[in-house]
Amino acid sequence: MIDEGLGEGDVDRDPLVQVARWYADAVAGGLVQPDAMQLATRASARTVLLKGIDERGFSFFTNYGSRKGRELAEDPHCSLVLLWKPLERQVTATGVAERLAPEESDAYFATRPRGSQLSTWVSRQSSVVASRAALEDDLAEVEARYPDAVPRPPWWGGYVIRPDTVELWKGRRNRLHDRLRYRLEGGRWIIERLAP
Repeated sequence: MIDEGLGEGDVDRDPLVQVARWYADAVAGGLVQPDAMQLATRASARTVLLKGIDERGFSFFTNYGSRKGRELAEDPHCSLVLLWKPLERQVTATGVAERLAPEESDAYFATRPRGSQLSTWVSRQSSVVASRAALEDDLAEVEARYPDAVPRPPWWGGYVIRPDTVELWKGRRNRLHDRLRYRLEGGRWIIERLAP
């Protein structure tokens, strides 16, 4: 894939359509965790799982009280990176994160495995815990409380990152890579080539 170039005429005029195509290629190619997305907020970064790409932007789910949730509440500007190294492709984007509607978070939560649903009730993500045993005791209590359907905790849900820039990177020989940046201007996307 290193010899495959990336020209302005090779990409969709809508960056979200183009990224969705690249993501589908990564899935079809059998890449390990093609949905692993690095999310940067303020001065911290972490990996989250991309759960959707649509006309709004990039979606993921998390605990609103986690470090990332608190930082997004203070400043919703963020950036993301998707790297599919075997394909020599990378996507970076900047934008603003907004919470998804509760109904959308409920719908996604209902698709999660029961164990993941229960763990969401137990983990106050990013907070200090006394011990692993304390977590497991809390899990046993939550399992007893919800023997059947597990509701979504009010502190957990989704975000969509609405991008204002999206950059496509395609690796090439001798580090003379292709970089195309989409920049939102006046409600339309401008495509620019950047130096490698």
